[in-house]
Amino acid sequence: MSIAKKFNNILTFSILLSFILSVSLSAQQIRMPAPSPLSEVKETIGLTDVTIVYSRPSVKERVIFGDLVPYGKLWRTGANMATKITFSEDVKIEGKELDAGSYSIFTIPGESEWTLILNTVADQPGAAQYDESKDALRVTVKSDKMPISVETLMIGINSIRNDHAYLMVAWENTIVSAKIEVNTDEAVMASIKSAMDPSSDAGKYWAAANYYYETDREMGKALEWINKSIELGNNRFWVVHMKAKIQHKMGNCSAAVATAEESKKMAQEANNDDYVALNDKLIASCK
Repeated sequence: MSIAKKFNNILTFSILLSFILSVSLSAQQIRMPAPSPLSEVKETIGLTDVTIVYSRPSVKERVIFGDLVPYGKLWRTGANMATKITFSEDVKIEGKELDAGSYSIFTIPGESEWTLILNTVADQPGAAQYDESKDALRVTVKSDKMPISVETLMIGINSIRNDHAYLMVAWENTIVSAKIEVNTDEAVMASIKSAMDPSSDAGKYWAAANYYYETDREMGKALEWINKSIELGNNRFWVVHMKAKIQHKMGNCSAAVATAEESKKMAQEANNDDYVALNDKLIASCK
């Protein structure tokens, strides 16, 4: 065998051996739990989707606010990368307008108040590269003490309503929250206006009647639409119960009771105890 051929064989063997060793070492890597696990929170406020991505450090018998997280200094509001929040629609935070999009969350904790900051650089490694000139919004929010201790940082959306909710940060024995307002009503009303025509189906009439009832507007129109939904075949116990609620809100108790009795009978036939109870409650409120 020639020297060149022997050299090629040795080289090939060396490359193969290196590959086998690298695969073997890779397979032996130790998996470790993250000290501050990554979390993703998804909520919908009205018609607006909100997503929060953050890492969750734990107290671990430490003093957090005023020590590990100093008062009066910028905090990334979590661990690892700065916390990121995304809004699918324009919103207001504590009354200040904010465009749809993604932002990083920073805070400046204080003993009784925090500064909440949303920065336009959505993906950044903590506070090291923070640039105040790229802030989209700054608001001051109240800080409250809790009677219980939250071991692992919690950031989320709380007290959700059709038109608002609260961004909440809770850790150790401290909680802060900021009001998020969304323009749900304008969007829903525009949708109803465009959808309601003579060709509308039973589902659209039901949805429109339900929204008018929930937002306390034009009960006469809501009754007209719920009747149309039933007329088009949407004659189910929960739809008939909605009609009873509309009649009740209009102050027509005798009609509401008669409709609720009809809905109750239908619910009993469907073995739905929840709606039997709801109808009984409505009937009792009229007596």
